[in-house]
Amino acid sequence: MHRSTARVGLGLLALALTGAGLVLWQNGDSRDTVTLSPVAQAGKPALFARSLQDTIPDGDLQAFQSAGMAGASGGLAYGELRRMFDYYLSTVGEQTIEAITAHIRSELQRSLSPAQALKAQRLLGLYIEFKRELVELDSKPELAGSGVAAIRRRMLAMQDLRARYFSHDETQGMFGLEDAYDMDAVARLEISQDPTLSAQQKQQRLAALDASLPAALRNERDATHVVVRVEQQAQALRAKGASEDDIYRMRAKEFDPQAAARLADVDREEAAWKSRIARYLDERARLLKAQTTESERQASVAQLQQNLFSEAERPRLVAYE
Repeated sequence: MHRSTARVGLGLLALALTGAGLVLWQNGDSRDTVTLSPVAQAGKPALFARSLQDTIPDGDLQAFQSAGMAGASGGLAYGELRRMFDYYLSTVGEQTIEAITAHIRSELQRSLSPAQALKAQRLLGLYIEFKRELVELDSKPELAGSGVAAIRRRMLAMQDLRARYFSHDETQGMFGLEDAYDMDAVARLEISQDPTLSAQQKQQRLAALDASLPAALRNERDATHVVVRVEQQAQALRAKGASEDDIYRMRAKEFDPQAAARLADVDREEAAWKSRIARYLDERARLLKAQTTESERQASVAQLQQNLFSEAERPRLVAYE
């Protein structure tokens, strides 16, 4: 299973670096670093971070290699390279940025020719410095705000920052589809929030945006709509008493057996998580009533959290409490 998420641009994520992640990128380290053995077991690649278990690395390095062999400037191959970077950089907090960078460089040397590895490593260094500067950009008061105008200001400021690090071809390959997504999303927000437009005028302008979508973005949007539709169908089938086997067959018909199996795995993981949360909340309520002092209550709840959840999972418990 690829470690990928819905495509949302950095501009619409308020530069995508907030909270703990912001601190990690500022300091380049983490107090909660997980040290994992670099030794492979039984001929299998070593596990770099626990959160990457049972995932397939994103990014096709061979596409980047082939582009270099053909003398091409990069194009979409730059996008494959960035996806590989993001796959490993998503483990910030489990590993230090320095450790992640060293691992990526090792993978590049292993998978690419010396010339292409050198080129990719240069882009990696620029990409990490770019992400660090996003932290500084996010702190500027003139870019604050949640309105559509503020979102557009942040998006344009981010694009200006990128231009200091990457060439036109590199920018288009690494961020082109993301930019198209962001610009389309901002345009739709502006239309929806424009008080001078009637409902019919808004529909007409949104339809014009639909018609002008680049083919790649249209295909991705259509694919997202299909996933949403199929999952709504799965919920409807469950509500009618359908079995998980029925759900699997429906998904396999819409997608393919492999995708249906992956979605079934996600369903099982979600069900297991909900079960653990329910158990935790029940036991937590019991402990809070049973203990006599505040320190005893806190110690008991902390021990319960350690017994039921990993270190990476525990910060999520606040939302359920």
